[in-house]
Amino acid sequence: MTTRTGWQRRVEGLGVWEHRGKVAIAGVGHSPTDRRWDGKTLETSLGAYSIIAAQKAIEESGVNPDDIDGVITCPEAMGENWAPRPYFEAPYDSEDGLTLITAEWLTKQLGLKNVNYLAAAPQIGEMMGFAAQAVGDGLCNTCLVLYPTGNLEGRYHHGGENASDYAEGWRQWGVPYGYHAGALMRMTMAFGMDCRRYGRSHDGLTPFAINQRRNGLLTPWGFYTLHEPYQITAEDYLTARPIHKPLTLLDCDRPVNASACYLFTTAERARDMNNKPVYVLTHEQNNYRPRSLMPNLDEIEGYCDSLARRVWEGSGLSSEDIDVFNPYDGYLTFTQFFLEAFQWHGVKRGEAHDFYAGDIRVEGPHPFLSSGGNNGTGRTRTALFTDSVEQLQGRAGERQVKIKAETALAGCNTPDSSGWIVLGTSPD
Repeated sequence: MTTRTGWQRRVEGLGVWEHRGKVAIAGVGHSPTDRRWDGKTLETSLGAYSIIAAQKAIEESGVNPDDIDGVITCPEAMGENWAPRPYFEAPYDSEDGLTLITAEWLTKQLGLKNVNYLAAAPQIGEMMGFAAQAVGDGLCNTCLVLYPTGNLEGRYHHGGENASDYAEGWRQWGVPYGYHAGALMRMTMAFGMDCRRYGRSHDGLTPFAINQRRNGLLTPWGFYTLHEPYQITAEDYLTARPIHKPLTLLDCDRPVNASACYLFTTAERARDMNNKPVYVLTHEQNNYRPRSLMPNLDEIEGYCDSLARRVWEGSGLSSEDIDVFNPYDGYLTFTQFFLEAFQWHGVKRGEAHDFYAGDIRVEGPHPFLSSGGNNGTGRTRTALFTDSVEQLQGRAGERQVKIKAETALAGCNTPDSSGWIVLGTSPD
């Protein structure tokens, strides 16, 4: 299995993506979403859920499985970070197919006969660009792209160094407070700087949080739809338990156990499949290392501004051309950095909270994050991309936006490390 280097688009000046409109997404599949895997029931393991998602993507696209010649997975998404635990009896003598999914395992389980390109990719944001580039470069023609997100009982990511009782060196400043302390502190510090600079507060996120849960409850496979189908209120949000002030529990996406799969293929092949093709217009990545442990507000705004310029350059579009916008919302406190950098629906620096207070429902004129994102569906990280595809195909059901839906922009992960993809109903 390979992991490619040199495929990313991380600098300005690369021009329009060379494969613009020549790659398409033809199918999407999702498993159910659970809070955790119990470590015992094979039918709800990450492997079982990955097979469900992959089979649905194949069936939805109508592709002949014998035509699939590529499989890309993200085995490090969760699995290898778990602490050692007893395996099942043979043949389950490995975590492969249980808490991590490799391309080799998935290919074998699906009985795919003609796969000659097996690859591993980083997190879902970069993974979508990785797959688009692989098809565009001709490394494969019809490719299954699987993103699994696992979750077990106990501390989140409690393997490796996180399993130790000691935190040495620079890790002493973050690890004792939990796995995500570094990300939490980075983003809450920047959010605090943002509030002071632009005269806003945490309370301004309230309508955004409420709308995220509302959109998430319109997603059939989402965690809250399946397990906690109730709408949060302003009081719920404003009185939620603090995690890292001003961040609260309801600002954070919820770790879950689920899988999603996408079928990427050439534009020519996609036109003969079941669904209307959704064409890839560009992909871009952000991979920055701050000057210190904590990037300041100027750095984060700079990261996002550069990203936006590269997205417009690579796609040949501008902010006015994007209909559906699904930026990452792992912590609600940093989504505004993306919104203001891309200036979706004219939102500029310091204006995000005023925008949230307007009509951002899917029925309204500014249907922001129509997916419900990770905050509204659970930490699958895939809702952002699935919704973008479904909106452009007119298949989003109750989430279907009422405005024009011919282009979409979706991305995942933090302002300093993320991957983005631009989609369109036309290859031109």
